[in-house]
Amino acid sequence: MTASPGSAATTAWVPGRRLRRGPEAPGPLSGHRFAVKDLVDVAGAVTTAGNPDWARTHPVARTTAPVVRRLLRSGATLVGKTVCDELAFSLEGRNLHYGTPLNPRAPDCLPGGSSSGSASAVARGEVDFALGTDTGGSVRVPASYCGIFGFRPTHGRIPMRGVVPLAPEYDTLGWFARDAATLARVGSVLLGSSEDRLVKSIGVARDAFDLLPTAEHRLLTSVIDRRFRPHRSVRIFAGGRRLWLDAYRFRQGRSAWARHGPWIERTHPRFAPEIAERFAAASHVTPKEAEWADRTAATLARSVHRLLGEDRLLLVPAAPTAALPLRAPAEVGGSLARRLALPLGAIAGHSGCPELVVPVGTCAGRPIGLGLVAPRGWDVPLLRWAEGRFRPRGYGRPAGTSWEGSRGLWSPPGRGSDEASA
Repeated sequence: MTASPGSAATTAWVPGRRLRRGPEAPGPLSGHRFAVKDLVDVAGAVTTAGNPDWARTHPVARTTAPVVRRLLRSGATLVGKTVCDELAFSLEGRNLHYGTPLNPRAPDCLPGGSSSGSASAVARGEVDFALGTDTGGSVRVPASYCGIFGFRPTHGRIPMRGVVPLAPEYDTLGWFARDAATLARVGSVLLGSSEDRLVKSIGVARDAFDLLPTAEHRLLTSVIDRRFRPHRSVRIFAGGRRLWLDAYRFRQGRSAWARHGPWIERTHPRFAPEIAERFAAASHVTPKEAEWADRTAATLARSVHRLLGEDRLLLVPAAPTAALPLRAPAEVGGSLARRLALPLGAIAGHSGCPELVVPVGTCAGRPIGLGLVAPRGWDVPLLRWAEGRFRPRGYGRPAGTSWEGSRGLWSPPGRGSDEASA
């Protein structure tokens, strides 16, 4: 069943009484406030997964997801659960039931999804960091749209217990922050590793940037050419991006329907039209298509691993456009996701590699970010590299305070950021 179009921009928070949990012990995150996407269980609360029929048909969580417990035991304070796109099956950030969270950096634009409320709360300064999930780009796209830092870890690195799944082949639990130092500090708690490696070279996926509109292409390539020297251009979409899209779409669809199809057929939930269409398409993925997708995804993963080697970073667009206007029809966002955002997201998705999003500028006032993909297992080195390179002006302020560079942009030591706009 589909429902009518949703509301205009609104709060990041799930409706009703705000859920709060105090820290369970002092630790490295003492004094930090955080939020969790409403796919993540917290004992005593119903996880809505962005849909009231899901909330109606599922019980109150009896246990708290391990990832949340680790943060509470490290001194952080949980101050609420955030709105997300329905069952995380979208990249736009719209929710017709609970409203579309505000994009604080561009109030006339979508926040990006599906971790829309978490990105909004961080960008607005309501929390120091927030948890999201990322399957095809659900941390990376909102980070880009809202002009903040975001991180998708190596697939399987952080336990997904207590998290509503979409496609476990790709599901990860990531997070947002306004500054790279806080992003790394959260990582040190969740990843529990002190590993360190050196970045020896940087590759630029030029064919991925060639997918962007003119203004976004000009901005991102200018930033790369000025600030990521030396680098080498590489081609990522050998064989065409359609391979990346279809392999992802078939694998994700098979998995999403296997997990949620029985509930959908039993409950007949009210979905936004675009969400209903995606589940309908997922229900028609054939075994032959899924088998082809598994083989193809494995081949594409190996191609990414070869490009990265042991010590290279790969620069990619974090999203196919700057933040989309609120007035953009849902079908436009859906079309962009299918044609462009999903292949871009599948670079880290198929390979299982970590990706960090850095906010680099705006196009006509609409934020856009740059994605940094690292080899599998390079989570901590990537976070530390970003922390050292993307320091805010006035570095040395207490951790967890708002990150601000020129026009809200990052500025590596000794360099201005005036050119990072278009």
